[in-house]
Amino acid sequence: MAIRKIAQMGEPVLRRETRELTRVELASREVQTLIDDMIDTMHDADGAGIAAPQVYESLRLCVMELVGNPRYPNLPRLPLTVLVNPVVEPLVPNPDAPSDEDSVLMYEGCLSVQGVRGRVRRPRKVRVRALDRNGEPFEMTLEGPLASVVQHETDHLHGTLFVDRAETRTLTFLREYERHVPLAERIRDGGAE
Repeated sequence: MAIRKIAQMGEPVLRRETRELTRVELASREVQTLIDDMIDTMHDADGAGIAAPQVYESLRLCVMELVGNPRYPNLPRLPLTVLVNPVVEPLVPNPDAPSDEDSVLMYEGCLSVQGVRGRVRRPRKVRVRALDRNGEPFEMTLEGPLASVVQHETDHLHGTLFVDRAETRTLTFLREYERHVPLAERIRDGGAE
């Protein structure tokens, strides 16, 4: 296992469509090592997730975890999850323009866009279908901030960065974000009670 270099915005690998993994590839030592390396890299960078293109691999693969992460102390917990060939389906009436109550407005950051945050509106409830690292199919439903996290990570698999979806006037450097964006404005979950 190793910590890999994280591609930064401008690297062509971050803008490519990824390819699906076959079950044979997934079972290979190379891909299993890649998964372990992605987990180590995510932990080392205190990330909530990381996708294969961020470590220079154009594969439809990402990992996520939100348990005791110092960068995201207020987010719900998410155990270590490996998504292979994930498909995300929004579970809101109008996913392209969700209403306030059907969306999450969240200031996002990215390990591949160091030092920048921006507010992104995403559907607040999604269904995810994928294979786990052993090639077993599974499905899960995520809501609120966790729905944003999985959409952020799977966007990487289609060559999309959060800055492509952010409200451009909210883009800010991390120092200014921490100084000027009140805690109450950092996550607005329209469906939360």
